[in-house]
Amino acid sequence: MSDALPTSGQDQQTPAPMAMSRIEFISLCAMMFATIAFSIDAMLPALPQIGAELSPSNLNNAQLLLTSFILGMGLGTFFTGPLSDTFGRKPVIIAGSAIYILSSLLAWWSQSLELVLIARFIQGVGAAGPRVATIAIVRDLFKGREMAQLMSYTMMVFMLVPAIAPALGAAIIAISGWRSIFIAFIVFSVISILWIGLRLPEPLSRENRRPFRLSQLILAAREMWHIPSVRLTIAVQVLGYGTLFAMISTVQQIYDITFDQGDSFPLWFGAIAILSGSAGLLNASLVMRYGMRFLVTATLGVQIIFSAVMLGLNAVLPTGDLLFGIFVIWQASVFFQIGMTIGNLNALGMEPMGHMAGTAASVMGAITTIAGAGLAVPVGLAFNGTLTPLALAIGVEAALGFLLMLWLRRIEQAA
Repeated sequence: MSDALPTSGQDQQTPAPMAMSRIEFISLCAMMFATIAFSIDAMLPALPQIGAELSPSNLNNAQLLLTSFILGMGLGTFFTGPLSDTFGRKPVIIAGSAIYILSSLLAWWSQSLELVLIARFIQGVGAAGPRVATIAIVRDLFKGREMAQLMSYTMMVFMLVPAIAPALGAAIIAISGWRSIFIAFIVFSVISILWIGLRLPEPLSRENRRPFRLSQLILAAREMWHIPSVRLTIAVQVLGYGTLFAMISTVQQIYDITFDQGDSFPLWFGAIAILSGSAGLLNASLVMRYGMRFLVTATLGVQIIFSAVMLGLNAVLPTGDLLFGIFVIWQASVFFQIGMTIGNLNALGMEPMGHMAGTAASVMGAITTIAGAGLAVPVGLAFNGTLTPLALAIGVEAALGFLLMLWLRRIEQAA
């Protein structure tokens, strides 16, 4: 891999010289992507303290700190892609980071759960800027297999964040309390915007920018709805994100309340995150041979079995080390399922949308994130100290996704 970055990815007339090597560029992209993972996973160890302080009568409400952020991120995703096409990549990243920093200050200062939830929602809107615009930067500078290679390297670095974020969050809380998590978010974001501001020239020249039109987003959503394959894959993505967000929202309470393993939660979560990261490598090795639709369908079929077994064993086994070990395996299977399905579903949905890929990606990302978070909220709030609500919800979502994939197969065969 060459050390020098290209100066153009979109046939720009006056490309700016790149100041960084590819290794530095990959590290920068990984840090931008990591804004969202860090903002979610580092919060997990703080939920018990936040619940006890701000919502002592209903500890489940603390989970809304995660889903409110995800909802804000989904809304931000709807706009940040087109805005970066209009104003450039760096202005959108910097503006989004500024919103993220100010909302983190508001969350740090807030004295009520409601105000923290509002701040987290706004923080999610801001966090969408760095993530979406960074994907656009990679698309500006690279294409084809070279882009895929660089994204693979970036995601390998990015996967370290879920592994270490809960442990880092727990350490910060132990030293200075849960409010200091928001100070860590601010420091993280400041480093990111200083890095990109000082080291990376704007990759999108003015002559390649397009005016922002809300009507384009509406037309894209309407066109996507009228294509059956796109509509179905979006629905399955919604179910997949609902599964992921429900697990993330509930998992800390399961470790702490159900199994009395709260102290070791960051270690278990990190180990499972690293293990689940291999799903991307397995998918890459199988997708060319078996196809995206088959892999998604097969993975969901396996998850139906796993969730049914988890639900059944939860009903007959006493709460103890054996049930805890089974839960850990099932938790890993859920994260593994996401790695084997979401990317494939996104590719399937985007296949007919090549003529409006950027806008379609923003619309698809917003719909799937917001709707997935909406599915996760009632599952998290239904937590009753057992695995039943979560296992039942994930099993049902996997079954619905499996049926939708069979429907997609029938449509493809009839075409």
